[in-house]
Amino acid sequence: MKDFNLENRRFVVAGVALFIVSLYILRLFALQIMSDDYKKNADSNAFLKKIEYPSRGVIFDRNGKLLVYDQPSYDIMVVMNEESGRLDTADFCETLGITKEYFIKKMNDIKNPDINPGYSRYTQQLFMSQISDKDFSMFREKMFRFPGFYVQKRSVRQYVYPYAAHVLGEVGEVDDADLEEDSYYQPGDYIGKLGVEKFYEKQLRGIKGIQILLRDAHGRIQGHYQQGKFDTKPVPGKDLTLGIDVRLQALGERMLEGKIGSIVAIDPTTGEVLAMVSSPSYDPRMLVGKQRGKVHRALSRNVWKPLLNRAIMGQYPPGSTFKTAQALTFLSEGIINSHTLFPCNRGFTYKGLHVGCHSHPSPLNLNEAIRISCNGYFCWGLYSMMSNRFKYKTVQDALNTWRDYMVSMGLGYKLGIDLPGEKRGLIPNAAYYDRAYHGSWNGLTIISIAIGQGEINETPLQIANLGATIANRGYYYIPHVVKKVQGEPLDMVYTRRHYTKAQHSAYLQVVNGMRSSAMSGTCKFLSRLSFPACGKTGTAQNRGQDHSIFMGFAPMNHPRIAISVYVENGGFGANFAVPMAACLFEQYIKGKLSPSMAEEATELQKRRIGYGKANR
Repeated sequence: MKDFNLENRRFVVAGVALFIVSLYILRLFALQIMSDDYKKNADSNAFLKKIEYPSRGVIFDRNGKLLVYDQPSYDIMVVMNEESGRLDTADFCETLGITKEYFIKKMNDIKNPDINPGYSRYTQQLFMSQISDKDFSMFREKMFRFPGFYVQKRSVRQYVYPYAAHVLGEVGEVDDADLEEDSYYQPGDYIGKLGVEKFYEKQLRGIKGIQILLRDAHGRIQGHYQQGKFDTKPVPGKDLTLGIDVRLQALGERMLEGKIGSIVAIDPTTGEVLAMVSSPSYDPRMLVGKQRGKVHRALSRNVWKPLLNRAIMGQYPPGSTFKTAQALTFLSEGIINSHTLFPCNRGFTYKGLHVGCHSHPSPLNLNEAIRISCNGYFCWGLYSMMSNRFKYKTVQDALNTWRDYMVSMGLGYKLGIDLPGEKRGLIPNAAYYDRAYHGSWNGLTIISIAIGQGEINETPLQIANLGATIANRGYYYIPHVVKKVQGEPLDMVYTRRHYTKAQHSAYLQVVNGMRSSAMSGTCKFLSRLSFPACGKTGTAQNRGQDHSIFMGFAPMNHPRIAISVYVENGGFGANFAVPMAACLFEQYIKGKLSPSMAEEATELQKRRIGYGKANR
């Protein structure tokens, strides 16, 4: 008689054994076929992949003056699997001039996946960066005593001049976001953080090289694997030539000392940025080396915001510089002509609304209105356009037509300069006012935009570009900081002309008005120059002292430079902005300042407003 209990037990045991064997087979398949973890570990034991970092591209100004270059630096790297507690910690710390507490914390941080997500005990990890030549020499002599530690040759950026910090930017260690975004980087690498260094990072950084070194069973380096057959050499980064003229930049920064504001200079014939000043600023050489983090934190906490590039991030009312754009629109739309007269009895007065203006003869034509910067004239022009029902069916149609002209002139949207962080400013459309006033508004409601106030906001870059557009009589190139990239053509976006909606004849009339302003109007200081310049002042209302603004270009008929100057709380445009522009015009066109202009630049440098007074 069969023992069915025994028979069943045999089947159960056989089934369990089969299940266990199947698990082992699946696991072996996964390890050997599906996964390369063991292969990687084996490779890590046999090979050391040493990265060779390329030299970063050098940066020059438009005249070939060196601005930024690389200087050799050294990092201490560690392979945890090789260190394995065999280190004489006291000797190691003494050699590098660090404490034991620092050593322990750093080693723990390296192994912490929250701090160092790319950690592997088989690959090199950054222990210390940018050690001094003295520490490097001592470490190299004793490196044989420190198993698992290696020296990695790197480079740090050096800045020749204390100028153009906002344009050049800076280089810093990669963060988690950088590592996630681009697999090129690994913890401890450096990347452009601001300015040109960030925008042109891929051109500047070059391509890493790799040395594959063979190790014996004890981890000692035996030489290059297969005599270096699989090694790759680093490819240096590409050099950049900027449109910046460092002498012009230095003059602008000097004159804006102790003031809050911005200067932007553009070559109208190319769109190249000749100078870009934002004040207060800082010396770019401060953000180099071990103290970078500490200095950066101090700058970021500074109440005057020295890290802010006001030239592309500041959004301001353009004041009366905006009247040139109004004139171009009114002329092109047939709202006015060169003979149109408007009254101004110390301002625009209609139906109980009054916009003030200074005392001057009335009525007056367009040329006179630009020359003396009449508020009443441009308020009447805007009101005439908004209330014209023969040409526009509704006030919304009129305003949207007006807005289209402004946008075509490069206002209200980002221009697309080759720097990170550009702001767009604001040119309102009909929908904006429909929301604000529930559809019930007219030309009087928005009259302040006629003189560059109210909702109108522009960046200093946009104001300078408006000057370049007028200088070219109707077109502009997208402003760009980089003039040339080594070995590759400039992006076509910076070489294409952008034509505005305004008529060529309208530009000729506005240019004449700006020349009149320079000869005997609000920009009369420009008449001291030995070449014909054109300009328009602006005085933007503010809660405190008004802002001093200028926009213009020179020479009149063969323009080489267009400039905007914006000095916060500087008062009338003629107070600060016009003489600053005159000095910049002469420096660029003549190559140096005359004695009288040099004296003027020094006087402007000495004058302080707000920020400067608080920091004397």
